[in-house]
Amino acid sequence: MPELPEVETVRRGLEPVMTGAVIARAQVNRPDLRWPLPENMADRLTGQRVLGLRRRSKYILCDLDGGETLLIHLGMSGRMLISGAQVGAFAHPHPAPEKHDHVVLDMEGGARITFNDARRFGAMDLAATAGVDAHKWLAGLGPEPLGNAFSEDHLVERFRGRKMPVKSALLDQKIVAGLGNIYVCETLFRAGIHPARQAGAISERRVRSMVPIIRQVLEEAIAAGGSSLKDFRQADGELGYFQHNFDVYGREGMTCKTTGCEAEIRRIVQSGRSSFYCPTCQR
Repeated sequence: MPELPEVETVRRGLEPVMTGAVIARAQVNRPDLRWPLPENMADRLTGQRVLGLRRRSKYILCDLDGGETLLIHLGMSGRMLISGAQVGAFAHPHPAPEKHDHVVLDMEGGARITFNDARRFGAMDLAATAGVDAHKWLAGLGPEPLGNAFSEDHLVERFRGRKMPVKSALLDQKIVAGLGNIYVCETLFRAGIHPARQAGAISERRVRSMVPIIRQVLEEAIAAGGSSLKDFRQADGELGYFQHNFDVYGREGMTCKTTGCEAEIRRIVQSGRSSFYCPTCQR
């Protein structure tokens, strides 16, 4: 599942092509993805000018001048691909239509945005921009980890008294929005905290230390274009490469990268998800 860095990478790739442009024609090729698509979605999108692209947690929000916002979730295999426009150093002609091209947006000027999703775990919806924060996908989300509302005081307060593992606490979208399995594993390694430690039992000093580490990990991943493990592609079709910088994720049985540490990275399963950690460096 794409996490915050992957979604932010896609948003940044789409922004120069979509922001300020008019959707000349919207094509919706099926009635549903993970959930039913909005009624008359093609008609509601056609002719709309894109005012801007935002990200909230793992969702892309496309604000339209008609007063609605298109919400996009990539799911496990969803891709937003650009053709017919120069994106950075890349320019791709329009490809032949594919079976899983479910939503196609032809922009004035010739660019095309194609949402391709082989597994159909992605989702799209339209909602009034003025009330979009109350949308069922967004309501109740915690602060953005790269925003000012995510502070050391906030994390200390939300961890206080919690008996759940710190890994689960950081994955709780009500505590902090957008963190996923990969980047929580990497954060806990850099913080030297075992993923099974109870959140409420970690000292305040160590909880506070996690906030800048979380931001650093996410910023490095965004700069690297996200992590490409299976299906993720950037909007220009290229792979992200942060996976080459993983310290622990997916490295079970390999030697810890910490200088002087010869321990092997271990894996445990927490709530159905793999947690990777160093038994020596993380306590």
